[in-house]
Amino acid sequence: MRRGERETPPDGLGSALAVRVEGYLLAHTHHEQAHREAESLCARLPWLTTAQAEDVTRQYVRQRIELTRRMLQMTLERADQLRGEYEARYAVLRRDLLRRHTAFACAVVVCSAALSTAVCLLGR
Repeated sequence: MRRGERETPPDGLGSALAVRVEGYLLAHTHHEQAHREAESLCARLPWLTTAQAEDVTRQYVRQRIELTRRMLQMTLERADQLRGEYEARYAVLRRDLLRRHTAFACAVVVCSAALSTAVCLLGR
């Protein structure tokens, strides 16, 4: 390796790192948004003490993050379910297409053989 050149990561390692970084940034952004929402809620409740506002903020953020986690988990489960359904349907379509192509190829061979036989018989 020459000076100043970077070594390219093995296939998949760079993309896996990018996915992890993206996930971290999304989680951080979501956490910050939940925190801002909680602070906005507490601002509308002026009778809360500072300790109470901090507790409400902490509880809101925790509940919001847990809700998001459950929603993402359900989305992942549904995506897995759909993937299974699509793969099963693809296998059926592929099998049917293979059968049709095989039947067509057999028909072409039979027609070619019949035509060849007919030409040979007529040539005598």
